[in-house]
Amino acid sequence: MGYRQAAVLVSVSFFLGVLFICLNVDYRILFTPLTESVVRDGMEFYTTFYNSPPAIKALLHTVMGIGLLGLVGKLHKWDDSAMFFDGSSLAAYVFGLAVYLTVGIPACRTVADPVPDVDTKEDQIEALRILSAGNTIIIVLFGAILALQAGEQWARRLEAKMILEAGEQAQIPATTVVADAESKKDK
Repeated sequence: MGYRQAAVLVSVSFFLGVLFICLNVDYRILFTPLTESVVRDGMEFYTTFYNSPPAIKALLHTVMGIGLLGLVGKLHKWDDSAMFFDGSSLAAYVFGLAVYLTVGIPACRTVADPVPDVDTKEDQIEALRILSAGNTIIIVLFGAILALQAGEQWARRLEAKMILEAGEQAQIPATTVVADAESKKDK
């Protein structure tokens, strides 16, 4: 495993960790009856998340960039593995970033900082549900990236094993031919 793959795995795993923390709230919003306490917990959680210090937001965006750079760097080596595994991983990563930028940030803004006289309580609850659904979609996409990266490593190891076996089989007939030639000299 190289630095590029490590960058991809670290960034995806980091965001899966963050999203699994959010899943504690998202699960109750999406899959349980929507009570006032569930809505209040979701509003408080995402308001705290939205109002976090700029250093936290900078860290999140830097890790996003590292993952994107790692995938583009892995794609630079243009072989079959890069086309299938890394290309698919890059597509899933970009789609996850698109969901975050187009759904996550505006919905979080609506929940945490509603526009006065425009965003009603119902709008905030709907934004909370959309934000939770977007986070769930990103979890699935990042899980797929991890599965693709594991598949790539499995394919590389299988390929190396097959090449080693083919090399050993090529050496066996050559040694038997040499041994047969030596035995004919002895006779």
